[in-house]
Amino acid sequence: MDEVTFRSDTVLSDIHMHVPSKRHLMVRLNTAGQPVFLSQFKLLLSKSRRKLEKKEKDFKKQDAKCRQTYGKKLEEEEEGKQNDSAGERKAPEGIEALLDEDGDLEVVRKPRLPSEEAEDLSRDKVCPIILTKGRDVLEEEEHEDKSCDVIKIEHTMATPLEDVGKQVWRGAFLLVDYILSERDLFKDCTVLELGGGTGIVSIAMATAAKTVYCTDIGEDLLDTCKRNVALNKHLSEPAGSKVKVRMLDWLRDEFCTDPDIRYSWSDQEIAELHDLTTVILAADVFYDDDLTDAFFRTLYRITHNLKKPCSVYLSIEKRLNFSLRHMDVACEAYSHFRDTLNDLANIRDGKMRYYVEPLGLSFPQHIVYERVEQLELWKITASSDL
Repeated sequence: MDEVTFRSDTVLSDIHMHVPSKRHLMVRLNTAGQPVFLSQFKLLLSKSRRKLEKKEKDFKKQDAKCRQTYGKKLEEEEEGKQNDSAGERKAPEGIEALLDEDGDLEVVRKPRLPSEEAEDLSRDKVCPIILTKGRDVLEEEEHEDKSCDVIKIEHTMATPLEDVGKQVWRGAFLLVDYILSERDLFKDCTVLELGGGTGIVSIAMATAAKTVYCTDIGEDLLDTCKRNVALNKHLSEPAGSKVKVRMLDWLRDEFCTDPDIRYSWSDQEIAELHDLTTVILAADVFYDDDLTDAFFRTLYRITHNLKKPCSVYLSIEKRLNFSLRHMDVACEAYSHFRDTLNDLANIRDGKMRYYVEPLGLSFPQHIVYERVEQLELWKITASSDL
């Protein structure tokens, strides 16, 4: 398989567009017949992150100096045109430093990542490779060295809209960054993730929390999530954490407790969830208005039953789309999210109070991705109004 081709009716996450081919391997087909890939996302250690930040800073200084020098010399050149009767235009004095041997302008390029990561994180075109045939990838992983600075995630690419949870999205990376930057906030907590998808956020949370309930719907998606939890035991086991993959449908008012259904809840787990949970997470799940409404109804129902105050962390990416209704570019899904968030903050039912605040994005990156300005992180503090 030389190249990946995608149909026009599918959605592709930016995370999967450019990754090294050897870190983006096709391992199997899921029950829906979709190809499943295994990607390795390298965590930036403090030393590597400082190198990256220094290179970014040096690049900005060099780029600004180049623009200033080149712009000034171009102005001098324009002024000298009227007095230049030699016919052949010469490069202004001092501009030679910006030219190569052939006289072409050398463009200042953004620096590469630290040398120890350059091989793993270069932006090559995606070229999937069949990694395993007839063998379980989990069996192969047992014989490999476990690196504490790598998260391994099975996922699909270019899915229909209803299967976007099978991909990894930038909002999940943003929430992972925050969790890894603020581990002390979550130490020994019981955590619930709504719309966990591939499980990458819950896996990161397991480096600090005691118990994480990673929830979503669809047996195929939950199977993938469970496999990812197993692939990353090297991150959760040192902390003594447990990640439990469970079904939670926002369109239903009750937890699924049918023992004949995989990923259903036990009565004890539901009781522990209500008694112990102090943190709820959701990453980039606000792309459909009906699902957004269902999410906030579920959030209200769950927080209403919690015995302790709870902090809710929501990440979202504003996505611009052309709207026929407005005949202009708009962020309709984001606008509906903000309206619903405001409605939650304005609830005055004598039972619950919700305090909503945006969080700044000054915390460092722990995974290499493009932290675009459209990414946002919100915190909701839910407590009894009694």
